[in-house]
Amino acid sequence: MSLIQAITGVFASTAWPAAVCGCAATFVICVLLVWTKGWHGELTMDHTEGVQKFHTAPTPRIGGIPIFLGIIVAWSQAPQGTQTLLAPMLFAGLPAFIFGVLEDVTKRVGVMQRLLATMASGLLAWWITGYSLGRVDLWGADWLLGYTVVSVLFTAFAVGGVANSINIIDGFNGLASGTAVLAFLGYAMMSWQVGDPLLASVALVLAACVWGFFWVNWPLGKIFLGDGGSYFIGFSLAWTAVMLIERNPSVSAFAALLVCVHPVTEVLFSIYRRKIKKLHPGHPDRLHFHSLVKRRYVRRWAPGFSTNARNSITGLLVGAMTVLASLMANLLYEQTGLSAAAFFALALGYVAIYARMVRYRWCSPFGFLWGKPR
Repeated sequence: MSLIQAITGVFASTAWPAAVCGCAATFVICVLLVWTKGWHGELTMDHTEGVQKFHTAPTPRIGGIPIFLGIIVAWSQAPQGTQTLLAPMLFAGLPAFIFGVLEDVTKRVGVMQRLLATMASGLLAWWITGYSLGRVDLWGADWLLGYTVVSVLFTAFAVGGVANSINIIDGFNGLASGTAVLAFLGYAMMSWQVGDPLLASVALVLAACVWGFFWVNWPLGKIFLGDGGSYFIGFSLAWTAVMLIERNPSVSAFAALLVCVHPVTEVLFSIYRRKIKKLHPGHPDRLHFHSLVKRRYVRRWAPGFSTNARNSITGLLVGAMTVLASLMANLLYEQTGLSAAAFFALALGYVAIYARMVRYRWCSPFGFLWGKPR
């Protein structure tokens, strides 16, 4: 099946009307929250103080609530098969969503607490559905994953890692949400190609609801995703990948990972970079890939633009990186070796561009990693 056929099939899905309803519901609720921010802003505003704050005015940071409610609306309108597959994800995602929203409102929920809540969502999803990663297409690792305890714990850890990666890239207008939309569509096309239209419809619904949020967040930044949104979207992405691998043996685990290569590489490289500098892995800074793209390139390309406009341009540019990853995954999903090669090639490309931005010259990504990243 060609990519064109997969795209056509996904958008002709019987879940398309439900996706439209979910998108519209998310958009409308986002707009309502923006209009009523004077009522709830004391609790929900994201203020401008902080190392990783790039916005110039206090902004509601509870965009996860409209997305979650939009998905519920979409679920209510979806065909029965889509409802059956989507309902466990909604229920299992509650710990990640609730702890994230609590942080958005109270600013007192620690990173580790949110990470554990997201891992708990992964455990809950396994308990409800019976799905856990039984293979990662690596010799030895697959043997270990044959043990249920190992499989379940590894799945929870992987889900938490992907969710945290979406939270880390949530720095500019449209970046995290745009990345998530493209990733969900990548999974939808892959699911359609392997004959799993139910999972394709679930991924389409999730993409549509995040898309409704996107248009209030980008380009004007009227509402932010917040931790509730980023952790729930991250959990949903990770669980979609788990279902794709477990329901379809022909799909390489590396192809599923390839779709999320940018956020996954970002979180792994950030941990490595902070370890080299002897900082806590959760230490905030302005040295993320997207932050450097804005400072090194967008600021120079758009000198007369406002800070908000530069934030939006950066979010769009960096988020669009997922287009290539999703297309490659859909072309190589049955070929483990090529999928793995593509993943590592894009990851090394990320490191090479990062090195160029901090050293102002091209150099080997291996030499950069073995040296001391700034």
